[in-house]
Amino acid sequence: MTSAAEGRFHMVDVSSLTSVTRRAILRTVDHVRIEAVYEPCTASVTDTAVVVAHGFTGSVDRPALRRAAQVLRRHANVVTFSFRGHGRSGGLSTVGDREVLDLSAAVRWARELGHARVATVGFSMGGSVVLRQAALERGTDARPDAVAAVSAPARWYYRGTPAMRRVHWVITRPVGRLVGRYGLGTRIDRRDWDPVPLAPFEAVPLIAPTPLLVVHGDRDPYFPVDHPRMLAAAAEAAGTPLELWLERGMGHAENAAADELLDRLGTWLTRP
Repeated sequence: MTSAAEGRFHMVDVSSLTSVTRRAILRTVDHVRIEAVYEPCTASVTDTAVVVAHGFTGSVDRPALRRAAQVLRRHANVVTFSFRGHGRSGGLSTVGDREVLDLSAAVRWARELGHARVATVGFSMGGSVVLRQAALERGTDARPDAVAAVSAPARWYYRGTPAMRRVHWVITRPVGRLVGRYGLGTRIDRRDWDPVPLAPFEAVPLIAPTPLLVVHGDRDPYFPVDHPRMLAAAAEAAGTPLELWLERGMGHAENAAADELLDRLGTWLTRP
């Protein structure tokens, strides 16, 4: 499950900068169909778009993602989408590997719609994807102008919490993948990563000079606070401009992100 690009990017249902909500089917460079939604800013006319990457088992229509999108729309135009294997998108989930291509398709769509500035924000698995995508897309038209990772892991194969042991059971066991498909609405690729993709902490040094924000709750049941601190240390060692927000009392990802935090995220993502 490699993130190497194949061929050219394709998409359908593309228009110029628009003031109306629209749905689209994007096509990634490896030919996976990705459902996406564009929603204009509710507060003002702006050329900034924020692309939001959900967590594992999420989708474009899940209530937590919809709530996040509505708060972020106070600050910018918003693109949401379902990763491969999730929602009505095609393909199978590779749990953060080839999902980089899905995010790149969404960023390119935002630029095709006329937005000069595009920022990305990801939650949990989506957080790892925005970090790797920013590193891998340097110098391309899919490069983001700012990146925020919320509740993201710093390294792969972490099993140090009961919650992550349950996630690994879903991903690695045949019965778990059936639970993922029919219970969680997520279709998971049974193949192991080959090669193992760049880890998030390895991606962080490659993001500079793009501004980076890492947000993490001190009550996250999946990844303890050594994960954001590992990301911050990697950024500091490489000179990547970074802010670290450790949120008191916060749990995990979009489900735990309060409106006040989302509002602060919107401010950060849209600042010059």
